[in-house]
Amino acid sequence: MEDLSGVGIHVNGIVQGVGFRPFIFGLAHKYELTGWVRNTSSGVDIELDGPKNKLESFIQSLDTEAPPLAYIDEVKIQWKLPNGYSHFQIEHSETVQDAFQPISPDVSICPDCLREMFDPSDRRYKYPFINCTNCGPRFTIIKDIPYDRPKTTMAPFEMCVDCAREYADPLDRRFHAQPIACPVCGPQVWLEFKMGSNGGVDPTNPIEKTQGLLKEGKIVAVKGLGGFHLACDATNQAAVIELRSRKLRVDKPFALMMANTETIEKYCDLNDEERKLLESPSRPIVLLRRKPGTDIALENAPGQDYLGVMLPYTPLHYLLFDTREFDALVMTSANLSEEPIVTTNETARDRLVDLADAFLMHDRDIHVRCDDSVVRVYKNNIFPIRRSRGYAPFPVYLSGTPPVILACGAELKNTFCITRGNYAFLSQHIGDMENLETLESFRHGITHFEKLFRIKIEAIAYDKHPDYLASRYALDRVEREAIPGIGVQHHHAHIASCMVENRLPSEKPVIGVAYDGTGYGEDGTIWGGEILLADLLSFDRIAHLKTIPLPGGDLAVRQPWRIALAWLDAAGVEWDEYLPAVKWIMAQPGLLKNFKTQLKTGLNSPKTSSMGRLFDAVSALAGVRHDVNYEAQAAIEFEALADTTEMGMYEFSIIGKEIDPSPLFHQLTEDIKIGLPLPNISAKFHNGVADMTAKICTIVRKERGIDQVTLSGGVWQNITLLRSTLEKLENNGFQVFIHKVVPSNDGGLAIGQAMIAAAQITSQ
Repeated sequence: MEDLSGVGIHVNGIVQGVGFRPFIFGLAHKYELTGWVRNTSSGVDIELDGPKNKLESFIQSLDTEAPPLAYIDEVKIQWKLPNGYSHFQIEHSETVQDAFQPISPDVSICPDCLREMFDPSDRRYKYPFINCTNCGPRFTIIKDIPYDRPKTTMAPFEMCVDCAREYADPLDRRFHAQPIACPVCGPQVWLEFKMGSNGGVDPTNPIEKTQGLLKEGKIVAVKGLGGFHLACDATNQAAVIELRSRKLRVDKPFALMMANTETIEKYCDLNDEERKLLESPSRPIVLLRRKPGTDIALENAPGQDYLGVMLPYTPLHYLLFDTREFDALVMTSANLSEEPIVTTNETARDRLVDLADAFLMHDRDIHVRCDDSVVRVYKNNIFPIRRSRGYAPFPVYLSGTPPVILACGAELKNTFCITRGNYAFLSQHIGDMENLETLESFRHGITHFEKLFRIKIEAIAYDKHPDYLASRYALDRVEREAIPGIGVQHHHAHIASCMVENRLPSEKPVIGVAYDGTGYGEDGTIWGGEILLADLLSFDRIAHLKTIPLPGGDLAVRQPWRIALAWLDAAGVEWDEYLPAVKWIMAQPGLLKNFKTQLKTGLNSPKTSSMGRLFDAVSALAGVRHDVNYEAQAAIEFEALADTTEMGMYEFSIIGKEIDPSPLFHQLTEDIKIGLPLPNISAKFHNGVADMTAKICTIVRKERGIDQVTLSGGVWQNITLLRSTLEKLENNGFQVFIHKVVPSNDGGLAIGQAMIAAAQITSQ
């Protein structure tokens, strides 16, 4: 008989709620080992007895054979004498004081559950809440750790005998699947009409009746995984227009859900990497090029050549598409414009009463609101736009162990970040911090993260803008709790976030190209066209776009013609009426007079060096957009026009630290005068910005000897600009880093804030 050994193993990472314990159970039986496994609030503990060679094989298999949703960060091993175990068992979870662990994001329904749901002989046939350890809700239903049913919103649903048997069987796919349920014991779905219209609740055949309503052109509020969606037939132009009117969403694109990838290929171009993203367990919205001439209503994404498309990701979604009545639905967040997504039945009845004709409800509570994620594919890699459902709160793994820091993010596209151990936990998308409802969602999210990850905040990082609600929250906590507060410059945080996710050395400077719309500058002006020499501890503003007045302040952001005329004035270009923006304003003499006075006196005209505002100005001058109704609309529609075969470019003047686009405006206005087509104008502008960026980086390399460049800020979501800039930089021998984990826009800013604050604390 072989000599026995003993080993204790602790596994850190996403190892709860992903079928890890039954995997360990099966692995122990495979290698004929005895002992036990249990969840703790710090991970998974394993004790084993057996021959040394089989124990070593077990340890090797932990990594090579782990369940698909598991993510192992660390395996700690302690060899010991055998304990004399006679069999292997799964023990009850244990709470460890102050311990924490990562939490799995919500994941889409798996192929096994999908097959069972459409099997008439299965007891969960067409059940909208079918799930197993390989799929279903996680983050949105968890109230606390360890991840056990009593600490989720499934606690009120007592398992029936059949579900309890599956739950207790280590060899069953639903062993300790906390949301396990069936039609006998689990959540239920019903259709509800506005009181006074069709008589309230209708519990019979809710899916089929919802399908009928959608085909009729009605708008239905559908309760999903992280909140309600507003749904309508995406091919029904009248329904889409009506939804825009009710939601007060004039032009901003709607997200679409399509039945399967074959359907998506009817409407959009689709490559292999995009297909993989669409079908991944995260099931994000993927930006895909729209095919011309399809019956998807143009009003779904006015003025754009891309559609945001996702596949069904919950059983309920698949049941909705179990019909030939439609194959594409608008599936947009259920809220009034700029408010947080609605999560409760009560709030839906109250807040969505004027938006929806009916409500497809269920009684499984959503503990954490979580919008859909938005991504695109660039160079066969994911390029995040909004990181939320399916990704949050999956952590960014850090190379060091910073202090425990709360970073509060910025005003637009807010996310917050909390660091603990080697992890940076970036929150789900919170939204634009412009109202009380979003602020409350932000506060609730922070409180929940502090509870989940057993956080005791040691310092708070915040944007230096004095009027951001997130910064005010931070400063209030700093004062109340007497903990350090660290203000972080907006664009430094952008560059730091790109450095951190690419695991660049914290002390080695990079050339940081931070292009966005708005960020509070160190000199009190609005920055946004910045070239920084930066590490995590500090930065030097080595070049920037020329600073001009922003006539009307925030009003100019919504009315780009103001910025266009301000740039003409700064460039010394006559306001000739052949320019669309000039012609438009000349027709309004009263407004023109007031504007000229404002431009001359500087009244309510803060200074800006914003690249985003330069895009707005050129778009307005070219006649694409005089005003906008959502952020970056002018730039997005201008990019959509670009002829990528055009090789010409507009020029910038670089004098010392200042990048002056005056030559660009002289060339642009001449092209408009001779009637150069808009696609050529758009391409020449994009090419010019890319060329200028490469020239600036080359100058810095010559002066400072640095050849690593990071690109961050919302402007880099412009793929036409990103592609051209990357090509020029790489052809010139630069090593260029972009975002692949967190968004380049303000949604990824908080992780940069956190790591800058950590660098400042540890340097003291």
